[in-house]
Amino acid sequence: MVLYRWRLHDGAEVEFIKAWSEVTACLRDRLGSLGSRLHRGEDGLWYGYAQWPDQETRQTAFSDASDIPARKRMRDTIAETLPEIVLDPVSDYLFPLTEFETR
Repeated sequence: MVLYRWRLHDGAEVEFIKAWSEVTACLRDRLGSLGSRLHRGEDGLWYGYAQWPDQETRQTAFSDASDIPARKRMRDTIAETLPEIVLDPVSDYLFPLTEFETR
């Protein structure tokens, strides 16, 4: 899992969301991204959470996607890109609910 963080230019939120949606769809279809989510934090930053099948795919994804038209539109909305944070994968530690807990 990788956490991407951006600060956008004022008024660029709608265009950023549209472009981000197109870019992530292309990354999923062409390069095997396992999906991503976008969130705006209370601090004004936008956070993109993405899962990749392996480290090599993640490291080459954006250079391999340089021909995606929405990529430039997305970059034009960004005022500041903060360093990405790579989170170690963890197992799902949720246990099945008992019959009592599901009521």
